[in-house]
Amino acid sequence: MLKAGKQEEHMITENLQKVEERICAACARAGRDRKSVTLVAVSKTKPNEMIMEAYEAGIRQFGENRPQEMRDKCAALPADISWHMIGRLQRNKVKYVVGHASLIHSVDSFKLAQAISEEAVKKGVTARVLVEVNMAGEESKGGVSPAEAAGLVKEIAGLPNMEVRGLMTIAPLTENPEDNRGYFAGLRDLCIDIARKNIDNTSMCELSMGMTGDYEVAIEEGATFVRVGTGIFGER
Repeated sequence: MLKAGKQEEHMITENLQKVEERICAACARAGRDRKSVTLVAVSKTKPNEMIMEAYEAGIRQFGENRPQEMRDKCAALPADISWHMIGRLQRNKVKYVVGHASLIHSVDSFKLAQAISEEAVKKGVTARVLVEVNMAGEESKGGVSPAEAAGLVKEIAGLPNMEVRGLMTIAPLTENPEDNRGYFAGLRDLCIDIARKNIDNTSMCELSMGMTGDYEVAIEEGATFVRVGTGIFGER
C-alpha cells in the first residue's frame, strides 16, 4: 500500500470538515440532533497512514469490506477504533470478523447469520448485526427483499449470541440524490414496522444508509449511520 503524503493528509482533514458541515446542515433541516448520526469513514483499501489522519481528526468509526483486511487493521491501529463490516460477507470469512467488528451491516441470509452466531458462541461475544435489504431490487446487490426482511430478523433473533440492531441498504448509484429518497424513506418505514413486532434480541434502532453521493438525503430520512469513503479519502 502507498503511504499517504502530506498533501493527502491535509486533504483528508479538509474533506472531513466539509462532510461534518454537510451532516450538521442535513440534521438541522430534518430537525435532528447531530449526535443521532454516526459517520462511518469507509477505509477499505486505504493504507493505515490515511486512516490515522482521519483518526487524528477525531474519527473513531471505520468501515471495511474485506474481512482479512479489517482483521489486520484492527491489530495494527488504535484499540478505541470501532470497525464496521459493510461489505458482502462469505460464511468462510466470518471468523475474521466476529470479535473485531462492532457491527456487521451486511447480513442477508439465515445461513450467514448462523455462521456468525456459531463464531460468536465460540468466542464468547455477542454479534451485533444489521439485516441488509435490497430496497431497489438491484440484481447486482446483496440483501433480502423488503417483504422478506421481518421474517429474517425474527429468524436471526432466535440464534444465540446475536442481536439485530436494525437495517441497512445500499441505494443505486445516481447523479441526483433525490432519486434515492424513496428507498431511504422505505427502509425507515420498514424498520419502524419491524420494531412494532417487539421481537426478542432486537432493538431496531439503527438505519445504515447513505454514501458519499446521497448521505444528506439519507440523514433527512432517518439514517443513524452514513458510510462515506470517497468524500473523505478521495477517489479510489
